[in-house]
Order: sequence, then C-alpha cells, then structure tokens
Amino acid sequence: MADTNRRVVVTGMGALTPIGLTVDEFWDGMMNGRSGARTITSFDTDGLRVDFACQLKDFDAEDYLDRKQVRRMDPFCQYGLIAADAAIRDAGLEGDDMSQRDKDRTGVVYGSGIGGMQTFRNQAEFFMETGERKVSPFFIPMLIPDIASGQIAMQHGFRGPNHAVVSACATGNHNIGDAYRMIREGDMDRAVCGGTDACVTKLGVAGFASMRALSTRTDDPEHASRPFDARRDGFVMGEGAGALIVESLEHARKRDAPIYAEVLGVGMSADAHHLTAPDPDGGGVQLALRRVLENAQIDATDVDYINAHGTSTPLGDEAETKALKQVFGDHAYEMNVSSTKSMTGHLLGAAGAVEAIASILAVRNGVVPPTINFEEKDPDCDLNYTFNEPQERDVRVALSNAFGFGGHNTSVAFRRFDG
Repeated sequence: MADTNRRVVVTGMGALTPIGLTVDEFWDGMMNGRSGARTITSFDTDGLRVDFACQLKDFDAEDYLDRKQVRRMDPFCQYGLIAADAAIRDAGLEGDDMSQRDKDRTGVVYGSGIGGMQTFRNQAEFFMETGERKVSPFFIPMLIPDIASGQIAMQHGFRGPNHAVVSACATGNHNIGDAYRMIREGDMDRAVCGGTDACVTKLGVAGFASMRALSTRTDDPEHASRPFDARRDGFVMGEGAGALIVESLEHARKRDAPIYAEVLGVGMSADAHHLTAPDPDGGGVQLALRRVLENAQIDATDVDYINAHGTSTPLGDEAETKALKQVFGDHAYEMNVSSTKSMTGHLLGAAGAVEAIASILAVRNGVVPPTINFEEKDPDCDLNYTFNEPQERDVRVALSNAFGFGGHNTSVAFRRFDG
C-alpha cells in the first residue's frame, strides 16, 4: 500500500574499497588522505598505455566465501555479496533471525555498471581456442550484471522485489533511489541496495584508455586522480563495492535498529547530449539537482556538503562546477564539496554506493572528506573543494552525485537523523 509520507533510513553499510575493506577502514583512509592508486601487478600490462589503477589491497575472496562460491562468481559478484553481507550484519538483519514475512518484505536492488568483464574475457578466449566444449556452463550466470542482486537474495532468503539497475557510473545511485521509492510506495519494508564493479582487467583498462578517458600519469600513479586541479588529465580506474540497508523508519524503530541517516530524496535526469561527454553547461546535472531538492523538500541553502561526481576529467569537473553554481547560486561557495575519487579512483558501477557511504559518514561524524592531490588552481573550478585535508563541519544535509556514460545523472540526499 502506497504511503509517500513513509520515511526511509539507512540502518546498515558495507564497503570494499581500494583504501579499505570495511566501512571503518574506508573512513580511516579518507581521513588520512590515502591514495589507492598503484601500478598494476595482477596481470601483465605490456602493450597498455596505462599501467596503474585503484585495486583492492590484501584481498582474498576465500577469506569471505567458500571455494565453490568463488569459482562460480565473477569478482564483481564476489565484491557485491561480501559488501552486502557486511551491511546486513551491521544492520542486525541476519537471515536466520528473521521471520518468513520479514524475508518476504526484504528486497535487493543492487547493480553493476558492466558486470562480469573478467569472465567474459576468459570465456571468449576459451571459445576461440577450443570451441564450445570448453565454455563454462556458468558463463552466462557469472556474466550478467543482475546476478549479484540474485546471489544476495539467495544467500539470505530475501524474497522481496529484486532487480538491478544498470546505468554505467550512475548505477549505485539509481539502485539506492529505486529502493527508496519502493519502500515509500509500500512494495517492501527494507532493501539491500548499492553497486559493484570489477573492471580492472587488461581488456577493461585498454577499453577505457582507448577512449582517452584515463589519466596517463604513469610516472606518479598515487597523484594521478586530482579532481578540480588545473592539471587533471582523466580518471583512475578502480574496483570495489558498496551496500546500504535502507528501511522504513517504522520498521527500523520496531526492531531498535541503528540509524545512520535519513534518505530524503533522489533526483534523476538525462543529458541527452553525447555518448560519453557531459553537457558542457551541466544542463542535465542541473535538472537532477533541482529534482533532488524538490523531492527531498529542502532548499538549496539547507545543503552543507556535496560529494561530487568529480572524476578528474577536464570536461566533467568543469561541467559539474557550472551546474552547482547555477542551482545553488551564492550558496555554492558556502557549501563544502569534495571528490573522494581522488582517493578511491573511479569505482564505476560501485561509485554511487561507496560515495553515498562517504556522504552518510560525513553527516554522522561532522567531518568532510578531502579532495587530495590538489596542486594548481583551475580558475573555472573555484568552489570550496575541501582540498588535501578533511574539514570539520556540522553536516546536516549531504548530497551524493553520480553520473554515467549515456548522460545518466543522479543525486541522492541524506540528512542527519534526529528522531
């Protein structure tokens, strides 16, 4: 039954990132301005113009999953299931302790921007070398971007709405937004939502490099991701996953759940401009920002912090800055803005979910994460980007922006929960 006045809160979080394999480690990495970028050692980079990325450190999937699960899952699915499991534990929603009705009213809305890229490359090579007989029967289930959502549900017996939004680097936010709306509409009481990607493969790096989307600062990987800096030259690929448990306030209170923040609203739009380049005036981004403010029923001046999409590309950072100025006016200079991609790299389909967690922690802890690697001012990027050091600030409302190839624009609003 629809109840659009139903409040939605965040009761659990899980993260796997290049600067920390838990939410606490992720926060510590941000507070210490740690860069996750390193020269790639997991595969041979000969022939690639870019040989660095932000990969998970000291990660072994078998520390979390049994060997059979690992063999039958692409890394993107492994990451998503591990992050979701952490969020579920954090929220106190262990499946064995839930009634069947609770499980039937718990959904999974969890996506990937690209899906099983490593699986695709491996199986394509097998097929070309030996023909059909060597292609794994798990090839398609390991490849499809929605399989993480399905695996999470199967692992925990959650039988509520289950789907995956695939919208490139806006994926995480779209899934959070869909979960929020379905809880408000009464389709479910709670959901696991977020995004995951594992595209740091030889083919993945080659593809993004061919587009001229990546930084080529091969002599200094740790300082390559530099959003809003005058010498930014592209993004740094990353991998990982983020998961949130979003829940109706009514049900969170009934079970005395921890509450990190309230989800106030979501704004979505399209650039309708270009396959990969942003609208240079940020017109589509402006629409998404105006819609999130309207949906959240807040004024522009209520926003204290924006976790920017901020990929470190020359066109993207400038367009996002223009959009913020148009929508927020003079208040654009009063807010804190930062791009945590300066530390994590661009996590693609996982970016929105991981950056939502960063935004929620900023609200909860009263500290804005920094944009590291700033050296040279860009006159067209003149807002308060929280350069190089975290900044203490009373953050009551934060927005998290995520945009994707194809012109997908999203922004999600979070507010400090005061009861």
